[in-house]
Amino acid sequence: MAEKKFRHELKHYINMSDYMAIKNRLTQIMRLDKNANQNNEYKIRSLYFDNLNDKALMEKINGINRREKFRIRFYNDDYSFIKLEKKSKINGLCGKDSAKITKEQCEKIIEGDIEFLKHSNTPLFVELYAKMKGDLLKTKTIVDYTREAYIYPTGNVRITFDKDIRTGIHSKSIFDANVPTISSIDNTFVVLEVKYDEFLPEIIQHIIQTNDRRATAISKYAASRIYG
Repeated sequence: MAEKKFRHELKHYINMSDYMAIKNRLTQIMRLDKNANQNNEYKIRSLYFDNLNDKALMEKINGINRREKFRIRFYNDDYSFIKLEKKSKINGLCGKDSAKITKEQCEKIIEGDIEFLKHSNTPLFVELYAKMKGDLLKTKTIVDYTREAYIYPTGNVRITFDKDIRTGIHSKSIFDANVPTISSIDNTFVVLEVKYDEFLPEIIQHIIQTNDRRATAISKYAASRIYG
């Protein structure tokens, strides 16, 4: 089995002026993500898991050094390609395990019918089953946002702008396009994420300079739990 690769991940809240300035610079040297639509964006919808004690939420708030969270995610309302993901953070570095999952399997999980996970040949399914049984992990809340993403091959750099971040509050109906959502982060701000492997090229460091703004411990999941 290949060793999991952990990456650096920096996050900043930036205003619209910062966004336009950074975007104008980075488009000169970075290529747009191939999944972008005609507006250079794509939509992301995730359904996050947590337990009865809100373990994932509290570990994020308290800055626990080793933590993880599970989610189901798809893009542009396309149910033909859905992923189950486990995102891990260890010593400030981020890693991700993922496996393809069907719409029908997701619906079973949401309904609490999870025995199929135990008998799966997919390790991530079996791990989720163990966590749902042992830690009482359950689906918790929907998080929606629009992403604009750019790629720079040297250093395997990925820069994203996440906008219009919304929460479904307590709803689990991820396949309902009309599920009510409300803003979880002030829409005058954009979340800038910078991900890279061993090093961040100096040219990228200059591009993302935002005056006195510093990297912030941002979690779209935590922000979306503000309403419960």
